[in-house]
Amino acid sequence: MLYSKKCLSTLLFFGKRMLVSLVFLQAMFALSAQTTMPVPTPQQLTWHDTEFYLFFHFGPNTFTNVEWGHGTETEDIFNPTDLDCEQWCRVAKQAGARGIVITAKHHDGFCLWPSKYSKHTVRESKWRDGKGDVLRELSDACRRNGLKFGVYLSPWDRNHPQYGTPEYNDVYVNTLTELLTNYGELFEIWWDGANGEGPNGKKQVYDFHRFEELAARLQPNAVVFSDIGPGCRWVGNERGLILTETNWCTLDTAGFQRGLGAPHNDTLNRGNENGAHWIPAECDVSIRPGWFYHQEEDNKVKTPDQLWDIYVHSVGRGANLILNVPPDRRGRIHENDSLSLLAFGEKVRGAFQHNLAAGKKAIMPEIRADNSKKQNSYLLDGDRSTSEKITPGNKGIQIDLGKKQVFNAILLREAIAEGQNIQAFKVEVWENGKWHEIARSTTIGARKILCFPEHKSRKIRITVEASKKAPALSEVEVYKI
Repeated sequence: MLYSKKCLSTLLFFGKRMLVSLVFLQAMFALSAQTTMPVPTPQQLTWHDTEFYLFFHFGPNTFTNVEWGHGTETEDIFNPTDLDCEQWCRVAKQAGARGIVITAKHHDGFCLWPSKYSKHTVRESKWRDGKGDVLRELSDACRRNGLKFGVYLSPWDRNHPQYGTPEYNDVYVNTLTELLTNYGELFEIWWDGANGEGPNGKKQVYDFHRFEELAARLQPNAVVFSDIGPGCRWVGNERGLILTETNWCTLDTAGFQRGLGAPHNDTLNRGNENGAHWIPAECDVSIRPGWFYHQEEDNKVKTPDQLWDIYVHSVGRGANLILNVPPDRRGRIHENDSLSLLAFGEKVRGAFQHNLAAGKKAIMPEIRADNSKKQNSYLLDGDRSTSEKITPGNKGIQIDLGKKQVFNAILLREAIAEGQNIQAFKVEVWENGKWHEIARSTTIGARKILCFPEHKSRKIRITVEASKKAPALSEVEVYKI
């Protein structure tokens, strides 16, 4: 077909306009992607409120005195003499934990439940005459004691004969399905990136996309842990610590994988300030040097003060804390661990028992037209679902304690349902007729606990010095701990 010069000119004109329009739309979409801030899902918000829970590493390694089993251990090696999941739950509650995660299957491939897809399980052991199910006993005990329940299921399997073949992904999906459908609602599913050789000397190419889809379908309220989430991320160390004041709940995952392909540990610890996804940090640490029980470590249990320091530098920096407490060969929490956890729980409860700011007044200059009336503030109402918008760089939020009080700690909560915004803030007290700075920090996120030398004052001022967008705080609490 032939076209005239005029026709071709017209087509070229409109073609250029369409190209310009497409470029404009692409730019607008790019700008929208940059300005859209990640926010937590309802499931992640619930997870943030869980704050602290216990991890139980338990299995053949408990009896062979190793950390990583080879998968060749006989099933009869697993034989706890006095398994008591009720005792585990009592210890957890005394410590102030709100949930429990257990190693349903570690790298050795041994299943703590009678899986239909393995011959290396409690069913083949002499424990409970082959009729036992640790997950059943523990999940039932958690429900009776008001604790959340979660599972760790290692993708690496040093026992299963199909590991290292495409068929193993089917095996893993089937075993995961058993856990996700037979033990009630889970609050967390725990994956690490370990990927070593199986009994045939081969490594596995994990189909994590398929695993994630299964978890989302069968346990929609569970948060999935791994180096890159998607629900929450590894913190980059096994000391249980956010190493700096900064902890962003957002992370970039494009181009990264679980295990050796994960982001750098420093990035996992701090997050990405402008990360594309809401993937908050979970701090993992063991109460003992090892993760499984070893008798020679009975006198190396972390003290209540050490646990408190970990708590302040994990939960107190906006992360969740998962503390490993390995059951011993009886199937009980050892007395030394139990005593330390009891004292730690009492210390935490005592520290946050009396909020000096509860029910007091907050003055917000340049924000509330009626601030002279000192209206009750959402910041001091004890309700995390309410919040106040804050203007960065103003004269600060002034908390009036009613009279001079002695305090040495402040707990702040950002209204993270709207995203994480605050980049820097400071705390001042009114002394000798003027404001004196006593603390400053960077991010807040789900919570920030600031501890400092004791001060006696009636008034406290909190000023947001830098923020990505107009931030909102949900709670301000003041303590003498």
